[in-house]
Amino acid sequence: MRKKLYARITAISVTMILITMITTVAIFYNVFIEQVMEDLRTHVHILKSTETVLGYIEKDFDPKIDNLRITIIGSDGKVKYDSNANIGEMDNHRDRPEVKDALKYGEGKCTRRSDTFDRTTYYYAEKLDSGDVVRVAKDVVNIWQFIKHILPVLIAELIFATGISMAVAKLLARRMVEPIEKLAHNIDSDEVDETYEEIKPFVDKIHSQHKALKKSSMMRQEFTANVSHELKTPLASISGYAELIETGMAKEEDIGHFASEIHKSANRLLSLINDIIELSELDVMDGTMNVSPISLSEEAVNCVEMLTMNAEKNEINIATETIEDKCIILANKDMIKEVVYNLCDNAIRYNKPNGHVWVSVFRKEDRVILEVKDDGIGIPEKEQERIFERFYRVDKARSKKTGGTGLGLAIVKHIAEQHNAIINIESEVDKGTCISIEFPCGE
Repeated sequence: MRKKLYARITAISVTMILITMITTVAIFYNVFIEQVMEDLRTHVHILKSTETVLGYIEKDFDPKIDNLRITIIGSDGKVKYDSNANIGEMDNHRDRPEVKDALKYGEGKCTRRSDTFDRTTYYYAEKLDSGDVVRVAKDVVNIWQFIKHILPVLIAELIFATGISMAVAKLLARRMVEPIEKLAHNIDSDEVDETYEEIKPFVDKIHSQHKALKKSSMMRQEFTANVSHELKTPLASISGYAELIETGMAKEEDIGHFASEIHKSANRLLSLINDIIELSELDVMDGTMNVSPISLSEEAVNCVEMLTMNAEKNEINIATETIEDKCIILANKDMIKEVVYNLCDNAIRYNKPNGHVWVSVFRKEDRVILEVKDDGIGIPEKEQERIFERFYRVDKARSKKTGGTGLGLAIVKHIAEQHNAIINIESEVDKGTCISIEFPCGE
């Protein structure tokens, strides 16, 4: 990473240096050309203000001193004087652009390039009071020759600037990567070293993601260990009873009991596998699910009717307490059925003989509330935050006796999170528990 940063910073710096140098040369060359034209105009004004022009250049005047070419042209275009050529051999200049403009507008200028001599000549002409035109010309090198003259300076400047850029790029790359390298060596540390303010969010993000991954890994390891432990118990029970029957060690009158225990363990095993599969599917879900308007009231009533027989079997009275109409939510129907069922099933499972379970659905502002309340064994306050953890049981003996997998409330939590719902719990030991889930209104 450091080498890539170094190379890219250097490349950007050198590119910017080249662009700056090219732009600077172009600007200076344009300024130079403007100055040449301004000098020509000044020379013409000086010539006009003296009697030199009127006398068609005195003998002691040498225009070559300033590398100038002076030409006097009559109003008919005939050349009357030229400092660099024999006027007898010269063509009529009336159609020359700078002469034409001078005769018409009082002044004119033009640029003509000579490919033969690889030079550009700049002309400036003004009309005299006599009607003649005085023109001054000067040969100027083109931009490539201009660059050639200053090329050694440009190369020296480029080498110097590139050297400085490389040194700075190396320093910047090292300073930028240093906090990340430190983080890599101290990734498990809870504190992040001070770093540049600009990359601090990036470093913090890496650190927080590592902690999240580490926590997730630990949770998965714990989950795997718990799954293995939970599966071993019913499998060991099934294997043990089956072995007794197979070897003939079981008495005839015990076979029915053993078969019943095998059936119970098999059902517990199936419940565990189903809950594990469902949790795994919820873990990999990316938030996309099929949703539709669902009547939460209707689902609650259906669940109560379905569990009535099971509640009576456990000497529990389950009933609806408050069921309001138009309690519509946007949700996945199968998931909502699972939530209502798990909450009601837990309320029955962890209750007392002749206990009660009340199921309510009502609206509160823009939320739809599902509430399941019982007068069962309750949950100690210090354990209330943990009941949604996988395989966590408040009363382990009762859970195994009633066939609980310890995954029901973990599934409820996952489904609630998928639906942006809020879970609330109120409980008191030996007085009962009330769990409510607030769903966004779907109307």
